[in-house]
Amino acid sequence: MADNEQQEEQTTPVASGLGGRGMIIAFVSVVVLMETAMFFFFIPNAEEVSALAEERLVASIQQSENDAKKKIQDENQIKECTIGKFGETFSPQDTELTYRVEIEVYGLVKEEFADEFQTEFDEKQGRLRTAIRRKIRNSDLEELSKNNLGLLERRILTECNHLLRDDLLMGVGFTSYQLIEQ
Repeated sequence: MADNEQQEEQTTPVASGLGGRGMIIAFVSVVVLMETAMFFFFIPNAEEVSALAEERLVASIQQSENDAKKKIQDENQIKECTIGKFGETFSPQDTELTYRVEIEVYGLVKEEFADEFQTEFDEKQGRLRTAIRRKIRNSDLEELSKNNLGLLERRILTECNHLLRDDLLMGVGFTSYQLIEQ
């Protein structure tokens, strides 16, 4: 009987070991089935992935186009830079009358070149002021009338761009202008 009891004890653990293994196999199978089900339900198929990738690509291209347009707009922004106030007394060649011209001149510069213009202007301020005064003094009385200021503006622009290293000025204008007969 003792031998029978030992055999029963030995066979009993084997039987319970098979039950434990079965539970483990069943648990692993359930986990694998759950993961497979989650894969099919939660992970998009190839069509959805390609549609999502295309959507992101289109958004990225639009964003880069908008950034490029904004950068171009920022570079093309025009800034006004004060060149100076000028008060010149002159006598036209045909008359003995004396006139006084008081002008406040500004220049139009692209935003990206504003610092470069300011540096060059500071270096060559004396030469620029002398050239502008010379253009004012050498102008005829007719050129200094309010209707013909465009010619004087173009002459000042040409002279300033000639003195500057690059053509930094896009235009020149007058904030205030007075022609006074003395």
